[in-house]
Amino acid sequence: MKVVKFGGSSLADAAHVQKVIRIVQSDPERKVVVTSAPGKRFADDIKVTDLLIKYANAIIDGTDAKATVATIFDRYQEIGNGFHVSKSVLDDLKAKLTALPDQSYPNDDYLMAAFKAHGERLNAELFAACLTEAGTQARFVDPSEAGILLSDNPNGATVLEQTYDNLADLTYGEETLVFPGFFGFTQEGNIATFARGGSDITGSILARGLKADLYENFTDVDAIFAANPKIVPDARPIHKMTFREMRELSYAGFSVFNDEAIIPAIQGQVPINVKNTNNPDLPGTLIVPEKDFTSKKTVTGIAASNRFSALYLHRYLLNKEVGFTLKILQILYKYDVSYEHMPSGIDDLTIIFDRSQLDSDTIKKMCHDIQVELNPDTLDWIDDYAIIMVVGEGMRARVGTIENIIRPLAEHDIPVHMINQGASRISIMLGTRQSDADAAVKYIYQHFFKEDPSVNQLEYQAEV
Repeated sequence: MKVVKFGGSSLADAAHVQKVIRIVQSDPERKVVVTSAPGKRFADDIKVTDLLIKYANAIIDGTDAKATVATIFDRYQEIGNGFHVSKSVLDDLKAKLTALPDQSYPNDDYLMAAFKAHGERLNAELFAACLTEAGTQARFVDPSEAGILLSDNPNGATVLEQTYDNLADLTYGEETLVFPGFFGFTQEGNIATFARGGSDITGSILARGLKADLYENFTDVDAIFAANPKIVPDARPIHKMTFREMRELSYAGFSVFNDEAIIPAIQGQVPINVKNTNNPDLPGTLIVPEKDFTSKKTVTGIAASNRFSALYLHRYLLNKEVGFTLKILQILYKYDVSYEHMPSGIDDLTIIFDRSQLDSDTIKKMCHDIQVELNPDTLDWIDDYAIIMVVGEGMRARVGTIENIIRPLAEHDIPVHMINQGASRISIMLGTRQSDADAAVKYIYQHFFKEDPSVNQLEYQAEV
């Protein structure tokens, strides 16, 4: 059995839904479908989720939302009419949409979560009806029926372990099950949504809970590529990679998956196949458990992200001072700030942060406290910081990988501010200036995939 998830761009209108239905019907193993809310039909279009947020804000502010409700319903009606879905089904969707303000919510955050979740909820109900009209018996499954339980965090929830026991008890027949992505229910019965990559997370949860043989995630790209095609236009597709490689690359900018989205599938050891809705016959990228996986190439992928900042401290004999790092961590805890990495030397320490979790006021206060508490000789906040991840299971069996990564950067006068190899030995992290990040990715890619067959190219050809 396969769990298959489709994103919003794949379900934007009736024509797109028709493609999706053909994909589902082409493989009888595709028995569980996860839908997103309808996405953009064209560049200047508005996603249904954004319209629902507008609807929720209007209710919170006490302003009229009739026009927004009409616009939202029109999106679903266009899809339903394309498959001759009965008027009763469409009337039911409209009734649920218009009744949202009449429900009871613990607070405005839960109201917002419930409104947003209905983009997926209504679309799953509609897709089940469309699929049935197209000749494949389908049934909508609400997360409450399936027992998808989430933590008590309305717009950033996490799945509770009890969910998997509930899914194991879910009974179904020959019909195709259609689940809405993005949300579940708290133990108090309130709708809660995932923070990011919501429908991907739902698909991953179902793949684990229903013990699927494969989780197919359909997107708008043919595969995951060895480097960002915007930086390396002819980057090669990755045909197969491990969960561990995907996690490492997602951390530094691979945007096909939110790095947290695949964790349930990893826990269930369910392979993931990333495929393109518009080119469904292409093999895509298969993401598999590390067990019994042998890489024929040193480097699988290279990614970069500019979302980082760093705090640099210098103090003589820093390595001799007991409790120095503990004092720093206590200050970070005070401001509810987590750090990403903390490379150090005998007199130096660099703390790398995800800049998105910090504002200017927090940075100022945090640096002030560190200066007062620790009195470093030098304290510098560095916003011009990027991290590059070079990842490959084959690194563990190859001597000289770091040299091969650094050499093309040195040849092009790109300075490296930090080097860190993880304990898994499948990734090497570099710190560079933001302005150098794209060039660094390009030169590393060229070296491993084009210029030096002895390093990577022959292994790639052997794999293909």
